[in-house]
Amino acid sequence: MALAMDRAALQAFLTAEFPQVADMFRVEEVDDSLLRVRLIVGEEHLRPGGTVSGPTMFSLADVGVYLAILARIGPKALAVTTNCSIDFMRKPAAGVDLLCDTVLLKLGRVLAVGDCRIYSEGDDRPVARASLTYSIPPER
Repeated sequence: MALAMDRAALQAFLTAEFPQVADMFRVEEVDDSLLRVRLIVGEEHLRPGGTVSGPTMFSLADVGVYLAILARIGPKALAVTTNCSIDFMRKPAAGVDLLCDTVLLKLGRVLAVGDCRIYSEGDDRPVARASLTYSIPPER
């Protein structure tokens, strides 16, 4: 399936529709099989002990799947998460950004399922893995 939105269009959409969080995320790459998004880790993402919090990693996975869907169907701001399962596997490295690689496993008319792997930059061992299902709004 051809891309409906490229990296620049996805980043612009994020900035326009979600200005409150857009500066935390940067779309690194997108093609027909993978979307990579970066979480620019700041002090607000840390929990005691200096590691990135679980809710922050959930946000990264959620944004990753959302953008992977939009890359294929175009700008549909009302697509919403209907399910998420996340496994936290190891502590993220302190002081480095997180990268989320997202693959869409299914893209249907009304549901999409994505799989994410989250990594600390510079380390190829995942810190978390997530599976998310999204509901896609019907065409009118």
